[in-house]
Amino acid sequence: MPLSVTVLLSGGGTTFDAIQSYSQRDDSGFNVTDVISDTYDAYGLTRARNAGCRSHYVNYNDYEDRADFDEALLRATAETSPDLVVLAGFMRIVNPEFVRAFSGKLINIHPSLLPSYPGLNTYQRALQAGDSEHGSTVHFVNDVLDGGPLIAQAIVNIETNDTPKSLSTKVQRAERILYPVVIHWFASGRLIMRDSEVWLNGAKRTTPIRGIVNIHNNEEFEFDEGA
Repeated sequence: MPLSVTVLLSGGGTTFDAIQSYSQRDDSGFNVTDVISDTYDAYGLTRARNAGCRSHYVNYNDYEDRADFDEALLRATAETSPDLVVLAGFMRIVNPEFVRAFSGKLINIHPSLLPSYPGLNTYQRALQAGDSEHGSTVHFVNDVLDGGPLIAQAIVNIETNDTPKSLSTKVQRAERILYPVVIHWFASGRLIMRDSEVWLNGAKRTTPIRGIVNIHNNEEFEFDEGA
């Protein structure tokens, strides 16, 4: 039985599109059944409907205070009965109750090589620091913003002529390759969170798996080891 995945998003849904496309592989091990947005007009909901997924929105602006929105979001997500909840460009911070409800089956992707540059404006910060590489990190979600156990990272080189826009284009391309692979690991039982630590292939990880785009086909990762 394929793993049931619910995706939360806020915008265009390009990351959802990559995940949904990967799910069509015979060996993916998962199906994206539901997509939830915090805005009613997110194009990602259109992508979801076109892909045959159930689409829902919990419109942030419909609620008088944040607590009511958080309660509605938790209820809507729980009603989809997900095996895994995937944050894919979801622009709201989920509250501790949400994290507890889906502990161990809630993952996010952040556009930096965590623990460096949690929060916003990561491309600009990396360039200003003179870093030689940047990327995205997939992690389990806990109560600390961008602070959950690190699973895997997509690495891209920073060139001397890179701008925040050009760097974001490279990183986003790489993360759309990485994220579905991590979901596949989870679906196949290879990836779990145990005692707030990442276990992959039966071994505890003390550092995230690192991968770079295979420049020959631009579709797969070459991982450093252990994946």
